[in-house]
Amino acid sequence: MKTKVIIVGLNHETAPIEVRERVAFENRSMTESLKRLVSLPSIEEGVILSTCNRVEVLAASAEEKTAVQDIKRFLLEQESGEDRDGLLSHLYTYSDQSAVRHLFRVAASLDSMVVGEPQILGQLKDYYFAAREAGTVGTVLHRLFHRSFSVAKKVRSETAIAKRPVSISSVAVDLAKRIFDNLEDKTVMVIGAGRMGNLVVRHLIQNGVRSLMITNRTFEHAVKLAEEFHASPIRFEDYHRYLKLADVIIGSTETPQFLLGTETITEVLRERKQKAMFFIDLGDRRNNFDPRINGIDNVYLYNIDHLKDVSKENLKGREGETIRAEEIVDEEVEGFLHWLESLEQVPTIVALKGKFEEIRQKELEKSLSTNLKGLSDMERQALEELTLSMINKILHDPIARLRTQHDSKSVYVEALKKFFNLDEK
Repeated sequence: MKTKVIIVGLNHETAPIEVRERVAFENRSMTESLKRLVSLPSIEEGVILSTCNRVEVLAASAEEKTAVQDIKRFLLEQESGEDRDGLLSHLYTYSDQSAVRHLFRVAASLDSMVVGEPQILGQLKDYYFAAREAGTVGTVLHRLFHRSFSVAKKVRSETAIAKRPVSISSVAVDLAKRIFDNLEDKTVMVIGAGRMGNLVVRHLIQNGVRSLMITNRTFEHAVKLAEEFHASPIRFEDYHRYLKLADVIIGSTETPQFLLGTETITEVLRERKQKAMFFIDLGDRRNNFDPRINGIDNVYLYNIDHLKDVSKENLKGREGETIRAEEIVDEEVEGFLHWLESLEQVPTIVALKGKFEEIRQKELEKSLSTNLKGLSDMERQALEELTLSMINKILHDPIARLRTQHDSKSVYVEALKKFFNLDEK
């Protein structure tokens, strides 16, 4: 049976962040999850993507219908809430051509909330490497992911889709600019000095922020980032004391518990004499700030999903670039599918080469033990190379023709099997 690529999942377009959070996979248990996935009888290979914008299972399987149902059950088991049946309404399924096209679009950041953002490619690579380390990637997904990386590179080099600096971090800063016409006289606190925090700080400085505080659990990281941008580093255990100075607080950490809740913010507002505060939660699971703080007067909380409108406006003026990017994706999809279909003929090609190699070896052994018995080692090596070269040239055209046959039952394949008794092999 033909192996197909299958994708089942949900993203920022089909499910609100509350649902995505409940299905998200923890990085620390990813290996265990991957091995559970490929332990399903219908799944030959598997990769799991779990970001703030999407949770998807990619698989290679020769049993499409069974695999789709198995993956859906796999995701339902991951659902941490009680509405498991409701989860099904948020799921999408792609297979074969549509699955390949979907992954290529994701890699090229055409399916992202922020079209053109560069972070998704790095995330794809991380999840692919995690699956490779877990031993759940084989020939098909290995080739698929590496082609997706090439597609992303081609889109970025041949279009201007990423010319303007768009990313979750830049869109967050754009949102802050909309909240305040001018950021130059505002004080901003960034919680988290990792990759996302680093990008946020850069965009804040570029947009005129002069008063900036940076805090991080590892204080040295906060100091390093603060020194680079002339900001103020704050020890993580002390940052609560400085909240009263901040007009905008951007959280970019990953933590199992909320950093700030209603009680703390209510007290900070009292110290600020009820002066408005704006919070932007960039955590994958909105885990920086308790969503209930949005119910407090003069507190405004935004999360990943609120950035959609801003990102759509950033895309205006680049419609022509997205059209060219989609064309590149379609071209690459066609190429990958031709390769995938050629795998149908691999057993026949292997059997054909094996048949000729067996004949070659037997005839060589017979000749070298009789009339060519006195050949030197160098002459024997030359004869070995000569006969091998002849066989390869004889088989070149038949194998090339076989690779173009997408049906294992085609007349060419059937004839070849009968002519050389390959079925018996």
